[in-house]
Amino acid sequence: MNNASGQVAGFPSTSSPSSNLVEGFRKDCQIRGLSKGSIPRYLSVIKIFSQYLERRGAGLLEVDREVLRDFLEYIRVERNVAPKTVENYFTVLSSLYEYLAYEGYIDLNPVLPVRKRYVRRYKDNNEGQMRKLISIEEMKLMINSTVDIRDKAVITLLAKTGIRRNELITLDVEDIDWIDHSIRPKPTAKRSNRVVFFDDETAFILRRWLRARNSRDKVNSKALFINSYGSRLNRNGIYLAITNGW
Repeated sequence: MNNASGQVAGFPSTSSPSSNLVEGFRKDCQIRGLSKGSIPRYLSVIKIFSQYLERRGAGLLEVDREVLRDFLEYIRVERNVAPKTVENYFTVLSSLYEYLAYEGYIDLNPVLPVRKRYVRRYKDNNEGQMRKLISIEEMKLMINSTVDIRDKAVITLLAKTGIRRNELITLDVEDIDWIDHSIRPKPTAKRSNRVVFFDDETAFILRRWLRARNSRDKVNSKALFINSYGSRLNRNGIYLAITNGW
């Protein structure tokens, strides 16, 4: 982010063209409502890309398909970056160059054709990145066969409300409205509707979990879903709850 002098961390002084572009992009991210945690990650990717360009003697406005293809080879081969991280890198770069095109610094976003040909195709051909869709019957079987009531509540809530994993993690007990069977997730940039509703089956399972939760809550946590120590369940805990159930 910025330091006291207004400089973007990790970049030259704001008098340089590249820093001015990055600072403009940072402000654009804020205006578009990106989360405070996302913006530093975006800037970190741009810093890595800028350092790569500097070694080539190029700037952000001197990027074409060849440069991007070489950068892709660099992060995959030399830096041994994981496929998902490669995808994230090019998502950030595409967002940056969409901004530069919008502001009139460039005519077209050069990332799009490279991303389409190499990044997405690479992901589609990687079986480890493929997601499995299951039927309603399989989901019912998954819920009914899950023994632990916490895991059963997690799976049911995800399946029946469409709530996202990060939203589920940040839920507190007080976020549940038992009168109209609704939950109010914490505000995020990706959600426009602030309330999700659940059915009677979900309500029954949630009430069972809350009764069990009382004996597991060793630290007086306000989190809806907690681990065996009483702390808020994290991303890995949600993953294990689902995979163990399946």
